[in-house]
Amino acid sequence: MLTSKVFVKKTKKGGVLKVVREHYLRDDITCGSQHCTKCDHNKNHTTYDDQDDGDDLKNQPLVLSPKSDSELCPEPHYIIPDTNVVLHQIDILEDESLQNFIIPQIVVDEVKHRSLPANKRLKDILSNCSKHFYTFCNEYNNETYIERQAGESSNDRNDRAIRKTAKWYTEHLAEYQDDIKIILLTDDKDNRTKAIEEGIKAFTVHDYIKSLKNGGNLVDRLAWKSSAGSQQEGKYIYPEHLPTSEVLKGVKSGKYLQGSFMASRENYLEASVNVTDSENFVLIQGHQNLNRAVHNDIVAIEMLPKEEWSCPSSLVLEDTVSAETDDVLEDDLKLKNKVPEHLRQPTGRVIGIIKRNWRQYCGILRPSLLKKGTKHIFIPAERRIPRIRIETRQAEDLANQRIIVAIDSWPRSSRYPQGHFVRKLGTIGDKAAENEVLLLEHDVPHQVFSEKVLSFLPKMPWSITEEDMKRRTDLRHIVVCSVDPPGCTDIDDALHCRKLDNGNYEVGVHIADVSHFIRPGTALDDEAANRGTTVYLTDKRIDMVPELLSSNLCSLRCDVERLAFTVIWEIKEDATIVNTKFMKSVINSKASLMYSEAQARIDDKTMNDELTISLRGLNRLAKLLKKGRIEAGALCLASTEVRFQVDSETADPIDVKTKQLLETNSMVEEFMLLANISVAKKILEEFPNCALLRRHPSPPPSNFEPVIKAASSKGFTLDCSSNKKLAESLDIAVFEENQFFNTMLRIMTTRCMMQAVYFCSGMLPESEFGHYGLAADIYTHFTSPIRRYSDIIAHRLLAVCIGADASYPNLLEKKKTQTLCNNLNYRHKMAQYAGRASVNLHTHLFFKSRVQDEDGYVLFVRKNALQVLIPKYGLEGTIYLNNDKKSKVQFIYNEEQDTQTAGNVVFHVFDHVVVQLSIDRSNVQHLKLSIQIVQPEVMIIVCISI
Repeated sequence: MLTSKVFVKKTKKGGVLKVVREHYLRDDITCGSQHCTKCDHNKNHTTYDDQDDGDDLKNQPLVLSPKSDSELCPEPHYIIPDTNVVLHQIDILEDESLQNFIIPQIVVDEVKHRSLPANKRLKDILSNCSKHFYTFCNEYNNETYIERQAGESSNDRNDRAIRKTAKWYTEHLAEYQDDIKIILLTDDKDNRTKAIEEGIKAFTVHDYIKSLKNGGNLVDRLAWKSSAGSQQEGKYIYPEHLPTSEVLKGVKSGKYLQGSFMASRENYLEASVNVTDSENFVLIQGHQNLNRAVHNDIVAIEMLPKEEWSCPSSLVLEDTVSAETDDVLEDDLKLKNKVPEHLRQPTGRVIGIIKRNWRQYCGILRPSLLKKGTKHIFIPAERRIPRIRIETRQAEDLANQRIIVAIDSWPRSSRYPQGHFVRKLGTIGDKAAENEVLLLEHDVPHQVFSEKVLSFLPKMPWSITEEDMKRRTDLRHIVVCSVDPPGCTDIDDALHCRKLDNGNYEVGVHIADVSHFIRPGTALDDEAANRGTTVYLTDKRIDMVPELLSSNLCSLRCDVERLAFTVIWEIKEDATIVNTKFMKSVINSKASLMYSEAQARIDDKTMNDELTISLRGLNRLAKLLKKGRIEAGALCLASTEVRFQVDSETADPIDVKTKQLLETNSMVEEFMLLANISVAKKILEEFPNCALLRRHPSPPPSNFEPVIKAASSKGFTLDCSSNKKLAESLDIAVFEENQFFNTMLRIMTTRCMMQAVYFCSGMLPESEFGHYGLAADIYTHFTSPIRRYSDIIAHRLLAVCIGADASYPNLLEKKKTQTLCNNLNYRHKMAQYAGRASVNLHTHLFFKSRVQDEDGYVLFVRKNALQVLIPKYGLEGTIYLNNDKKSKVQFIYNEEQDTQTAGNVVFHVFDHVVVQLSIDRSNVQHLKLSIQIVQPEVMIIVCISI
C-alpha cells in the first residue's frame, strides 16, 4: 500500500519543481507475540536502516510470564514506553528483570536523533536475546501509521503515534484479553490522560516500577522527576540559564561565545572554556559564574568587563561538601584587583547550556549524617565532576563499594546536581573493581569482541597463499629482527640493515600488514575504528583488535612467515637518504629481542654474526639521524615512567623500577620516526586533500610562563621563541647542586606543550602541518597498526599509492576522515590518562602494607599547597599546608618569588625533599595515599588522593 504527498518547490533560479514523496505501508508486519496466531512470525521487520547503521537486528519474540509481578497490573502484559522514558530511564531498561517491551519505530527514530549514547545503548538492548525487546515498525504498518495534522507539533504527532500503536496492540490481542494486557509507560501527564481516555492502561514509570514486587532496587535507579516544581522562591543558589533560542541567537550575533567547558583538576571553583573555532580559553571563577556547568558540557558564556578580568587562583581546592571553602576563593578573588593588569586573563560567566555531555560516573557514596536517611552525597572518582545528590535505600550495602551514578538534573536551588544510582562495581580497593573504574572513567571500550566482529577473522589454520606471494616482494631471506620491551607480544615492527656494494647501507623497516586482515566496512573494521588504540595498563592490555591478530597473525614474531608493509631506504655513511621504496612484503624475522638483549649484542665485541652487524649498523645510523633532528630543533623532553614487578599468584605489585632507556630504545625510535615521515610525504603527494596526518602545534607564548619563571629562579633564561632555541636553552640549563634539575625542567616544559593531534590534510592550510616537538614539516603514524587505527588508514592510503590495493569512498572523503581523526584524538588522549591512572592505582596498592621514605622534588608552589614529584614512582602528590590558627606551623606564601616559608625553612620550586609515603586509613571507605615531608623538618598535616 502507498501514501504519497505532492508539493511544489521553487528553485534558486526562480523555476518551479514538483516534488513527490511516497511512503509505503504494509499489512503483513508481525506483532511479535508468540501467543498471536494471526501474524506470520517467520518474517522479520527490523527497525534500523541497514544502509545507515550497518545493523541487522533480529527481533526477539515477546514471551509472557505466567503471572505478573506488578500490583498495578497483575495480569501478564506487554509494555510500550514513550521516547522520554527510553531516553531518561535507559539505566533501568537495561536491567535483566525488565522484559517484554515493545519499542515502536517512532521511538527508536526519536532516540537516534536526540541522543547518540542512548541510541547505542538501546541498540545493545534490542540485540540482547534474553531481554525480549521487540521493535515494531509502526511507521510502515497500514493500521498504525498516522499523518501529522494541521497545526499539530511534531512531538504531539509522535505521542499520538505511540498511543495508536498501544491501541492497535490492545485490539490486535483482544482474543487474549484475559491473559494479555498492554501498558503504556509515560511521564507526560497529558499523554497519559489521553491514553486512559482512549481505553489504554497508562502509568508513570515511577508508579509502575514501585508496583513491582522485586522493584525495590530498581526504584533507586530511576532518574529523578523534573525538579522545576521543587525550587522555592528566594532559595535559588544559581542564576537562571537563558532560553535556548536566546542563547543561540546571541552566539550567532557574537554577543555570547560558545565553547567546551573544562573544569579545573586543582580547584573545583575554577574552569576554562575552550571557545569554538578558536584556540582561546576564557577563565570562569566562582559558583555563580560556573552556573551549574559540568566538565565537557558545551556552554554559552558572556565576557565580563575587562576591569573584572581575573587570573587563575594559586589555591588548590577540593570540594569538602562545606560552604567554608567556597568563601576562601571569594576572598582570594577580592585580591585580584591588586594583581598587575598584564597578568589578567579574559574572564567570563556561563549564561546557558547548549548541550549537556553528561555520562555515567564512577565513585563512592558519602553516607548522610542521618544513618537511616535515603538522601546521600556521591563523590566521583574524577575530581573535575561535582558531587552528586542521590536517593537510595541501599546505603548500608553500598558503603564500601565502588558504584556508578548518572546525573538527571541540576536545579537552581541545589548546590549539587541530582542523580540516581545505576549499579555497583565491587569493593573499594579491590583490584578488579578499581581497574573497571579507571576504564569506565576514561571511556575505554573494553567489552569482549562480539561474535559479529570475530566472524571477520581469518579461519584457522591460516597460512600465506601463492596468491599472496604473487602480489608481494619476498624478503624472507633478509636477516630481519624485532626489538621491543620485555613481554611484548603485539610486535608491530622489525628492522634490518646491510651494506651495499656501492658502500651505502640498505635499511628496512617492516611493519605488520594489519590492513590485509581488516577490510574496510566490516564489523571488525568498525570496532577497531571506534576503539582507536590499544590501551596499556600496568597489569593488562586492552587490545584494539582481537588477540588472534594482535598476538599471532599480525605479530612479527621470529621464525614464522608474516605479511608486512615495508619501507626500504638507501642511506649513505653520513645518514643522507639516497632513495626510498615502499612495498608489500613477506618476511621471516630471525630474532625477537628485548632492548637489553639487542644492546648486549651491540656492546659485545666478540659477536660479529650477521644479525649483530645489522644492529650495529642501525645503531650508528640512528645516532646520526637523531643528531640531525636535534640540530633542526627537535625537543628532547622528559617524563617519569615506571614499571611494576607483579606477583605471579596474587597479581599485586611487589617492586617498582623507573624505566631505563638504552641506546637501542633510541635506535628503534629513530627509524620509526623516519618511516612515519617518509610515508607522510608519499601519501600527501598522492592525496593532498584526504591524507591522514599528525601535527603538533607550537604552544602560545603564555604556555611557557610557568617554566620560564621556574628556570629564572635558578638563574637560567629559557628562550622559547622557537623549538630550536628552546632545545638549546634546555641543554645549557644544568644546575650542579641538583642533578635532577634539568630533568625537572624538561618535565615542566612537557606540560607547556600543546597536544599532538591527527587531522585530515584537506582541512588545514599546509603551514599548519608541522610537528613542533619533532621539528618535522610533515608527519603521520604508520609503524604501529596493531595498536593504532590511524596507522591502518595510513597503510590503506600508501597501498593505493603504490597500486597494492584498491581505494574506497570513505578513504577519499575529507570530512569523514576528519570525523575519524576527532575520535582517534579523543581515544588516544583517554588511553594516556588511563595508563597514568593505572600507575597511580598500582602505586596505591604497593603502599598498602608499606611505610617508605623517598626522594622528592617540589614541582609547583601554590598558595595553600606544595606539589611534589617522587621520581621513583612517577608520582605527583599535592601536600596541603595546614595554615589553621591552631596549627603549630604557619606558612607564608610569596607569590612573586613562588615560595612558602615556615619558620626558617623556605620551599622553592625544584627543592629536594625527603617524603614519607603510606596509606591513610582514617576513612575506611576511601583510603588515600598519605605523604609527609621528612626533610627538611616541618610539621605539616598532609594527605593526597591518587
